[in-house]
Amino acid sequence: MPLRGIKVIELAGLAPVPFCGMILSNFGASVVRVDRASSEVPNIAIDFLGNGKRSVGLNLKSKEGTDILKKMSQQSDVILDPFRPGTMEKLGLGPDTLMLKNKRLIYARLSGFGQTGPYAKMAGHDINYVGLSGLLSLFGRHHEKPTPPVNLTADFGGGGLTCAFGIVLALLERTRSNEGQVIDVSMVEGSAYLGSWLYRSQGLAGLWGQPRGKNLLDGGAHFYDTYETRDGQFMAVGALEPQFYAVLLEKLGLSEDDLPQFGDFEESRSRLAKIFKEKTQDEWCTVFEGTDACVTPVLSLESAPLNPQNEARCSFQKSKSGDIIPSPAPRLSRTPGCDRTADKLSPATGQNSIDILLEYGFTTDQIQKYVQQGIIYQKDLSTKL
Repeated sequence: MPLRGIKVIELAGLAPVPFCGMILSNFGASVVRVDRASSEVPNIAIDFLGNGKRSVGLNLKSKEGTDILKKMSQQSDVILDPFRPGTMEKLGLGPDTLMLKNKRLIYARLSGFGQTGPYAKMAGHDINYVGLSGLLSLFGRHHEKPTPPVNLTADFGGGGLTCAFGIVLALLERTRSNEGQVIDVSMVEGSAYLGSWLYRSQGLAGLWGQPRGKNLLDGGAHFYDTYETRDGQFMAVGALEPQFYAVLLEKLGLSEDDLPQFGDFEESRSRLAKIFKEKTQDEWCTVFEGTDACVTPVLSLESAPLNPQNEARCSFQKSKSGDIIPSPAPRLSRTPGCDRTADKLSPATGQNSIDILLEYGFTTDQIQKYVQQGIIYQKDLSTKL
């Protein structure tokens, strides 16, 4: 795998940093998650992206704990920092400190507002970052308030994925300079950058210019919308281009005179809504399968893996616990990613502490002392020492 041999230290956090760590792990990196030196870590209970990683429980509020992390960082390639600006510096673990001993270290800092600016140390969530990016103003139906796209845009697109991209860039550059660098990922900026096309296309007449929910791609047009079927499911219609719209009409048994593409959108939407309720989702799939009408089913998380296209490409896999897991993307022809998580549960806090510290050069006596002092936490200690 392309990142085989890369050692990553991921400070435990939620959503964006775990996703970044998961991506690196899927493509071959060895990822160690640093949890608190305790079995009670509420936040990690909702980290669903820890599969394939290992966990070490460290008390970073102690000098001994920070010394352990410093030693680990000297033998690592990447640090993933999920905290607000200044937090790692207060622990004596900022980039100036860690990179002094390891000039090849890549220090990735992923935060909501970035490391500088008047908002830098404020709390926030995906909805706040997308709101500040300008993109949230575009999402939603006409005459309705903006609709947050769950936490997909900032946490995962503008955050975790952008951070992983930055790390790969820094790793590539390091092959030339032999030096690491600090990566400052702001989820506001990452979201805005993700929306570059939306920003740059605003002057295009016919595409934008109307209120939210009244434009071609935001649900304003009848030929780019979703429609309920007879069995309460939905179909997605995206017949934008005239040639695709013509196929849509043909499969519906209509003509351009019956349902003009650029006539009264609301009247046409109402007519399409009635037509789509005449058949079930499966029946409509049969009608449109293999055509250029740009009509596909809206699948649930449970049904998506069963779709023939997704099955053919093994786009999803199942874990031993039965959870649906999307396969790593993109696909590389020689060195593809591999989701080692499919057969592994997310590590418990401190599940691998002793093994990890032994790998980083700590002796059994040192580790035993740290355990006794509460500097490290090892789950199921009796089986390790």
